[in-house]
Amino acid sequence: MNILFCSVGRRCELLKDFRKTLGDKVRLIVTDNSPYAPALAFADVSYQVPLIHDEAYIPMILDICKKEGINAVTTLIDPEIAILAEHRQEFEALGVTVLAPYQETAALCFDKYEMSKYLTEKGINTVKTYGCFADFWKAYSKKEIDFPVFVKPRTGSGSVGARKVETFELLEELTTQDNTLIIQELMTGEDMDADIYVDTISHKPVAIFSKKKLSTTIGGANKTISFKDESLFAFVQKALSVFEFNGPLDMDLFYQDGAYYLSEINPRFGGAYLHAYGAGVDFPKLIYTNVVEKTENAPCIGDYEEDVVMMMYDSVVIEKLDAIRKNMVSL
Repeated sequence: MNILFCSVGRRCELLKDFRKTLGDKVRLIVTDNSPYAPALAFADVSYQVPLIHDEAYIPMILDICKKEGINAVTTLIDPEIAILAEHRQEFEALGVTVLAPYQETAALCFDKYEMSKYLTEKGINTVKTYGCFADFWKAYSKKEIDFPVFVKPRTGSGSVGARKVETFELLEELTTQDNTLIIQELMTGEDMDADIYVDTISHKPVAIFSKKKLSTTIGGANKTISFKDESLFAFVQKALSVFEFNGPLDMDLFYQDGAYYLSEINPRFGGAYLHAYGAGVDFPKLIYTNVVEKTENAPCIGDYEEDVVMMMYDSVVIEKLDAIRKNMVSL
């Protein structure tokens, strides 16, 4: 399998996991805007490409797919998901499976306010969300929400700009300064997430790995513990039934007052997918079955042990500048 990871950045361990599962049955082709992205060192072939919104970007990615005989493509950053979804037909014309959601679902996942409205319409528990200060004020006046609240950018990623707000005055000031902020109910229940694989043939979730967050930093959880709950698996499957996903995704959830609430969906490999893999939930194998063997995966929801702990730590790549330059392929 020749798999292309776009915007690979720091995702070294993810590439190692693919290698561990598939060995010489996989070629890892990667791209990044920077020649100094650490994960380039763990690929078979690496390309330096323009920024994702450059008009030359997609033509270059398609050229890489032709040159390398790519079987599947995915991205590891949120803003690129919708771009791959938009160009799905061009990739599929080359025989490339796009491990990203379909276009409407991709747009909903990137716009947190539209996602909240959509989930509410579909009867899926979600966090109370207001698109502007005026809408919040109406709900506040009716005592439908109270302080403290939580604000974050409508289309942000990596927890940038997200913060707790304690007072009416500060909320008004922040939303006046930045009209892209949405206002949410502050959830006080358990913070957790799930790594999910949606089969690219059946388009149904076949693997769900759930974990509670023990510690978080900017961008996500860095210490988590696995758990299993049939009601969570049922909630996840109900929520996914109103979307069109394709491949790996990460779902942020809260458990509060005896019920699960969906907060966000990141339709790509989550940063903490490493925990799922370490506990035996093998997305590389599932992708290989779909893409190379052209076969549906048998459901393996909940096939892992509880109380398995993940503890992230930092590492480094050390290379000579000449070697970095030599390893970058030009089209």
